[in-house]
Amino acid sequence: ALPGARQCPGGDAAVAAPPCPCSAEPCPPTRAQRRPVSGADRKTRGCCRPYDGKWSKTMVGYGPEDDHFVVELTYNYGVGEYRLGNDFLGITLVSSQAVSNARNMGWPIKEVVKGVFETEAPGGYKFYLEDKEQPKQDPVLKVALAVSDLQKSVNYWSNLLGMKIYEKDEEKQRALLGYGDNQCKLELQGIGGAVDHGTAFGRIAFSCPKDELPHIEALMKKEEQKILTPLVSLDTPGKATVQVVILADPDGHEICFVGDEAFRELSKVDPDGDKLLDDAMAADKSDEWFAKHNMQKASA
Repeated sequence: ALPGARQCPGGDAAVAAPPCPCSAEPCPPTRAQRRPVSGADRKTRGCCRPYDGKWSKTMVGYGPEDDHFVVELTYNYGVGEYRLGNDFLGITLVSSQAVSNARNMGWPIKEVVKGVFETEAPGGYKFYLEDKEQPKQDPVLKVALAVSDLQKSVNYWSNLLGMKIYEKDEEKQRALLGYGDNQCKLELQGIGGAVDHGTAFGRIAFSCPKDELPHIEALMKKEEQKILTPLVSLDTPGKATVQVVILADPDGHEICFVGDEAFRELSKVDPDGDKLLDDAMAADKSDEWFAKHNMQKASA
């Protein structure tokens, strides 16, 4: 088990959208709420158009990451579409306000069980909204991932990564795990077949004391588990240098452990986040550029 992971503050986790296809490097994690971080061409070849290799990253959530789950959204200016797989099954949150907002905006929602509504983000990612008053703490309840072998995945996440098993239902092929009672949970759902990550996959991230990172890496090596990115330091110019190690579970779900001390420095809420995001979206003329040149954005 990973004792450090159990010490993660609530919410030090994120689901990342697809990384920039022009880069094989892990992106330095940022934790500022709604703060777009633009990336320029990262030594890619053949990138001669103004939007090639350009990307923006934004963290969104219901509060500071010290005690809230956040979602990392990555937008690649030159990519027009992604192929969804069956790996990411959705995010569940409690908010009657979200249900009301969807109805007022005419956003499609459907009741899947009493008091729970399913909706889709523009990219096809599913959200499940419980029609109850939003709690004062983080309203995000769980993130669901598909697995091909429930027991094998539970063993990995619980026995190796140290997560507590909160619920397990063999008949429904479902398990609920987490690092803390008041944190967002991870739901594993058996699908009875192979997990397809498509081209829209991301990763889930957790912070832990940086001193635990070498132990995590050593344990994975000892157990002959997949390490996608060995322990490495990532610089954020003018800010903290964070250490990360990136793993993959039996179905290839990417898992990033980040050193908490430096990560906290990058997590401060930016009071100008909303304006920065709005300005960045208004300045995005990529659709017009591609249309003007009679070209289509690439499919990832």
